[in-house]
Amino acid sequence: MRIVLEAAVLGVLTGGVYALMASGLTLIFGVMRIINVGQGALVILGAYLSFALSRSIHLDPFLTLIVTMPVMFLLGIGLQFVFIRPLKTDREALSVLITYAIALGIEGVLGFFFTTNYIELRAWYETASFAIFGFHVTWVYVFGFLLCLAILGALFVLLYRTSFGAALRATMLNRTAAQLVGVDVDRVSALAFGIGVATAAAGGVVFGVTNAFNPGSHYDLISRLLSIIVLGGLGSLRGAIIAALIMLVTTDIAAVVISPVWASFVFFIILVLVLIVRPQGLYGVRVRERI
Repeated sequence: MRIVLEAAVLGVLTGGVYALMASGLTLIFGVMRIINVGQGALVILGAYLSFALSRSIHLDPFLTLIVTMPVMFLLGIGLQFVFIRPLKTDREALSVLITYAIALGIEGVLGFFFTTNYIELRAWYETASFAIFGFHVTWVYVFGFLLCLAILGALFVLLYRTSFGAALRATMLNRTAAQLVGVDVDRVSALAFGIGVATAAAGGVVFGVTNAFNPGSHYDLISRLLSIIVLGGLGSLRGAIIAALIMLVTTDIAAVVISPVWASFVFFIILVLVLIVRPQGLYGVRVRERI
C-alpha cells in the first residue's frame, strides 16, 4: 500500500509538469486551430537553453527562466508570423507538416551545437529529499510542481481576469465572431503562440532536471502531450490539467502494481474508453467552427 501511495504522490507531482507543457499545446490549438507537433521539440529547446545558461554563468536551472521564458515567447511570436500566419486554408492538416518541420529543424540545430549525447540539468535539489507518510519525496519534484501551479495560475488569471483573456477566449470560441466584434485575431494568435512556447521553456527546465535528454527526446514527449490534450479535449486548458494528472498517476501506479512495461498501455486503455463515450474528450466540444 505504501508503494502505491508513493507512486500516486509522484504521479501528481510529475502530472503538474506535464500539465504545464500540455497547456501551451492546447492553448495554441484552441486559439489557432493548429496542431503544434513541434511543442515537444520546443520543450527540449527550453531545457537546452537552461543548460547553456546554467553552465556558462552558473545560474540555478529555475532562475534561468528569467531569461529563457521571454526569449521563447519572442521565438514563438516569430514562428507564428513566419510559418503559421501565412496558412489560410486547411490549417489543421498543414500545421502538422509545418510544425513537424520546425521540430526537425530544432533537433538538427541542437544536435549540431550540443551533439546527440544525453545530458541533464544539475542542481542541489535534484537528489535531496524529505520524508512524508513513510517514504521520501525529492525536492525537485516539489519545486517543479509549485512552479507549474504558479504558471498555470497566472494563465487562468490572464484568461479570465483580463481584457486580453476575454479576447483570447472569444477567439477560441468563434474566430469569425471575434473579428466581427473588433478583436484583432492575428495579434491574439501571435501572443497566444508566444505564450504557448514560453510555457514550453518552463516545462523544459523541470523536464531537464528530472530526466536525461538529448535533441531526439521530443519524439516520446510529444506523443505523451498529444495523448493528454486528446483525453482532456482539444482546446481545453482545464481538460489538459486533469488529463495530465490522470495519465501520470495511472502510469506510475500501474508501473509498481503491474509492470513498467504495461504502464503506458493502461493509460491508453483509459484514453480509448473515454473517447468511446466522449469522442470530444473530457472537456472538449463536439462541434467546432471550420476555418
